[in-house]
Amino acid sequence: MLPALDGGGVERGTIEIAAALVREGHRAIVISEGGRLVDELEALGAEHVTLPVGRKSLLTLRYIRTVRRLLRDERVDILHLRSRLPAWIGYLAWKTMNPATRPRLVTTVHGAYSPGRYSAVMTKGERVIAVSDSIVDYIRANYPTVDPERIVRIYRGVDPDHYYPDFRPDPAWVERFFQETPQARDRWLLTLPGRITQIKGQLDLVEIVAGLKARGVPVHALLVGGVHPRRQDYWHRVQAAIEESGLGEDITWLGPRGDLREILSISDVVLSLTSKPESFGRTVTEALSLGRPVLGYDHGGVSEQLRAIYPRGLVPPRDLGRAIECLLHFRANGAPTVSKNNPYTIGEMKNRTLGVYQELNHSKGPRG
Repeated sequence: MLPALDGGGVERGTIEIAAALVREGHRAIVISEGGRLVDELEALGAEHVTLPVGRKSLLTLRYIRTVRRLLRDERVDILHLRSRLPAWIGYLAWKTMNPATRPRLVTTVHGAYSPGRYSAVMTKGERVIAVSDSIVDYIRANYPTVDPERIVRIYRGVDPDHYYPDFRPDPAWVERFFQETPQARDRWLLTLPGRITQIKGQLDLVEIVAGLKARGVPVHALLVGGVHPRRQDYWHRVQAAIEESGLGEDITWLGPRGDLREILSISDVVLSLTSKPESFGRTVTEALSLGRPVLGYDHGGVSEQLRAIYPRGLVPPRDLGRAIECLLHFRANGAPTVSKNNPYTIGEMKNRTLGVYQELNHSKGPRG
């Protein structure tokens, strides 16, 4: 269960696990409000049930009964909760079922949520998947009553058959991209992927581009990600900052894209500028798997990823001067080669997640 299937790391991981289940001969049912990824999910052989379980309204509580009935009628073996509000709906439905026959319960803590009772639902699973060591530490620090034996660290991964160092986009794609984005042609290309939200650091990017331009770098930056209707005010701030800095021809917003792999592959450097520690940077792993250098703030899961694969790309959080100097060094001397020793593979993620499902499903202990 999750709010929607419009895009993002949680959504992509959900589709990947659903596909793995189908390939193993199991049924996979995803409950969400829907979105542009539903067709892809169903094409893989999984099923989708449309319920607005992520809407922040008291009316959403009425879906507890619907979910409980679905879990019972479909004889669901594993209920996997991936986001807080849907998790409350799913948890309350599960909690009111017969303990002897209800599904086994798995939750995934995808981020360092604001501690409190609302977020505590993500620790209610019989197994609690943490997507990085930093999230394991977060759970232990904020929810000390959670049995450490219930916590399982499983990194999110990427498909090495899809993201690999020798990947090159089709020349026709490259030409079409630069025809659509002529201002980026023959420029030193930076890419900041991620939804347009304050935490993703788009305003920091504006200052970094301004600093590089002031040092004579022919830079162009790409913003790749959608704008949620509730984030329009922040997006207007970003647009105003771009215009006030005179960077209207130097920063391009591409919106949500289905060709992010290709965009990352032609980028000179990919950035991770989150203002707060994030659990795991999926696009960081994708870029590194393509052999592209990544500059990222030294906190959270991104710190873990870069220390493992590309430590030269780490800079102190919000230290824009250091970020600019690091990029200038990359520009002048060539970015260090990215290590091909990548522990963050989709195969490992799938195997360990399905292993959790199987272990719980075969367990003879009490359910919950």
